[in-house]
Amino acid sequence: MQGPITLLLIAVTSLVSWLAFSNRKLADRLILWPPAVDRHRQYDRLVTYGFIHADFSHLLFNMVTLFFFGRLIEQIMLRVTGNWWTYPLFYLAALVVSILPSYLKNQKNPNYLSLGASGAVSAVLFAFILISPWSLIFVFFIPAPAILYGVFYVGYSIWMDKRGGDNVNHSAHLAGAAFGVMFMLFMEPQVMQVFLEQLMNPRFGR
Repeated sequence: MQGPITLLLIAVTSLVSWLAFSNRKLADRLILWPPAVDRHRQYDRLVTYGFIHADFSHLLFNMVTLFFFGRLIEQIMLRVTGNWWTYPLFYLAALVVSILPSYLKNQKNPNYLSLGASGAVSAVLFAFILISPWSLIFVFFIPAPAILYGVFYVGYSIWMDKRGGDNVNHSAHLAGAAFGVMFMLFMEPQVMQVFLEQLMNPRFGR
């Protein structure tokens, strides 16, 4: 079975999110609410927020993305390190790292809430882009080279993060993307050389 940990993450996230849709008490306990972390030391919220979602479409988008890109990254990390736990460590660390800028900025803000796996999924996606920059990614059924999508994604996230007002944590997307790239380079520095070689020799769809 390809990507067993990715499939497990999808299953757990889907189940917890589904339960939280109809259980407000559960959602309130898992969501990132800075005062609960700051005052009550509920540090687990820095991870659990990534296992609940705002609605079904939010959940579906993140899990479909994780399904298509997570399995390959899981295989690569297993091949490079020889440790099955590298990939789940990467994913859970991505949840923490991606939300830290938002948490620190809103540490004393009782009105701030955040949820969803988008930050960790961004880490997985950008790890994939680093490995295979010219692979075609289908964005709303339109094929686009992964590297071009990555550039657009970062630019759009920066713009929307400054603009605000859409209730999407673009800061987490950016932090997650950066973490995904840095983790891959720390794990295997030669990835950068491979990335640059591929970048200079476009091979669309591969």
